[in-house]
This record gives sequence, structure tokens and C-alpha cells, in this order.
Amino acid sequence: MKEKEEENVVALYAGEQQPDVQEWQKSIPAQVFLNYFFAINYHIKNTAGNGLDQLSFFKEAKPELTEKDTEAIKRLLLNSWSTEYALRATAELGDEAYMRNALHWTFPQAYYTVFAGLQAFMRTCGINTNSDALVLREAGRLVVKNAYPHAISFYASGHFDDFNVHRLPLAHYKPGLQIAGKELEAQAQIGQFLRTTRRMKAKAVRQFVQGNTNTAIRSGKTGEILQKFGPQHWQQLTWRIGYTTLFDLMARLRISSSHREIERFVQAEIDFKLFHESLLEIVSYLNGIHEAYIAQALGIEQYEAFVKELPKHLQESFVAARLQQTINPLLRPDEDYQLGAAA
Repeated sequence: MKEKEEENVVALYAGEQQPDVQEWQKSIPAQVFLNYFFAINYHIKNTAGNGLDQLSFFKEAKPELTEKDTEAIKRLLLNSWSTEYALRATAELGDEAYMRNALHWTFPQAYYTVFAGLQAFMRTCGINTNSDALVLREAGRLVVKNAYPHAISFYASGHFDDFNVHRLPLAHYKPGLQIAGKELEAQAQIGQFLRTTRRMKAKAVRQFVQGNTNTAIRSGKTGEILQKFGPQHWQQLTWRIGYTTLFDLMARLRISSSHREIERFVQAEIDFKLFHESLLEIVSYLNGIHEAYIAQALGIEQYEAFVKELPKHLQESFVAARLQQTINPLLRPDEDYQLGAAA
């Protein structure tokens, strides 16, 4: 599939619609975005071995944390859980109209709850940064190193217009506009999402580099800052992009309410309830993975004590549920558990 053809199919923020464009076509960008996140959730739920128990990276992780590390990790977890709590509160209302208008805050909430959990996990790996770009780059390296279950270990690499998608064998198929009902459709949509997201990252890096007279790539003949890029120029920027992973896809949710693009989602005719459900399940899965790593790093007893001391709104919540249903069986495999916590 040629990149330019793909761009025409899946451009999320297309130019202003022409007056003669049919109403249903105005919803296509939002429907495609829904398809992407539904496909990710479908792939996670339908991929065997999507836990941490078989991962060598998890088994061999033996971090040594200082008291400062531990306190920072707990603060980041509280940020993550409070944001997830707010996201769940919106989803639980179940009103279509409310969910439609809540996109202004639920989109970024879905990203930032995962981002805070990712930061906390990275602190156990000795990585301490608040920079979105650096966190995403380090996350890419961890994905490639198989720190994550197979279901979310996919990534894209390569130079502009020559991208490669890894660990998704069906990603080269061209997706349609329907909700994924088969693994082939899910992988095709995820593959497309990876490629378009990587293209956006590449263009953003070019704009950043070329906007600085000290870093800009110049013409070998004239010495002027290049306006048009060929393959050899893009290759000079690829190292700055890193790998493109699920976390970069989640970062596409960072849509400011001041941007007109969000209004296109609000006005679109799509299944907003399904969108929220897909996002919430992805968030819960990703946060659960990071929490398991953190519980192992802190020690399950200290982690459990921390969960029991959480603020009232987080008591007996999804946090305790993931501890009982996922983390305890992983770290205490020989014990029985009471699964009475709220989901």
C-alpha cells in the first residue's frame, strides 16, 4: 500500500469539508478513529498469552529502589488512578449525549492515566523524566525488548515512506471502514494506525529540526535550509523518532478542547458508548501491566499496604480489583484469593 494512498483513506483531521460532501462522510474520520481503538482492544482480548507470567523481562526484573523512587512511584500511581477514576465515572453514566460531549476531557484522560502509570513503571527501570517525548521513546525501547505481552508488543520502524510494522503479521492488508470482527481486520487497522501515526511523528520532527537554523538540514549546493525532503534527508531524522508503539497511538488522544478537530468528533454519528468502552478496557489492561511490574518492584506486601491506604474514592475500586484478580495470582501463585473487590 502506498503511503499517499493510505493517507487519503485514514487522515484523521482532514481539511474542511466541501459543501457537497454527504453528511455521512463527515463522520468517517471519527469512525476510523473508533475502529482503531476497537481493533486494539479486540486484538488484546483475542491474543493468547497476553499476561506477564511467561515474559523473561518480567521474571528477571529485580530493581533496587530508593525511598525517593518509592515515593515518586506512589505519587505517579495516585495520579494515574485518580485520572482513571474520572474516566470511569464518565463511562458509567452511560448516556450517549453526555459521552459525546465528554470527549473534550475523556480523550486526554485516557492518555494521561496510562502515561502516569508508564512513568511509574519506568521509574522502576531507572528512567526518570517528565518529558512526553522521552517517555514515549523509552517506552518504544521497552516494547522492542519484549517488556510487554505479545498482544501489545507490536511496533513500527523505518524511514518516512518506508515503514515496517513488526509482530502483526496481518498488518499489511488494507482495512475497511467496518468495526473489526476478525483478527485480520483488527491487525490491518492497527497496522494502518501505526503507519499514519509514525508519518505524523516524522513530519513533526522535520518541522522541529528545520525550524531551527542550527539543526536544519541544508542543501549541499546552495547552503539554504531544505524545503523539500528526499529519502536521504528523511533517513537523517529517523533516529529522532524512535519506535512507534501502542503508547504513541494512545498519545493521539491528546486533543485540546481549543482545537476544532474535537468538534468533528462531537458532531459525528458514531457509537460513543462503544468508543468509551474500548478506551476504558485498553486503559485498564495497560495500567494493570504497569501495576504488576510496580508491585513486584515495591514488594507485594508494600504495594498491598499502599492500596489499602488509598483515598476514599479509590477504596474497594478497580485498583483493588486488579490487585486481587491479576497481580496477586501473578506474584502469589500458590495462594487463594477473595475476588470481592469492585471491578
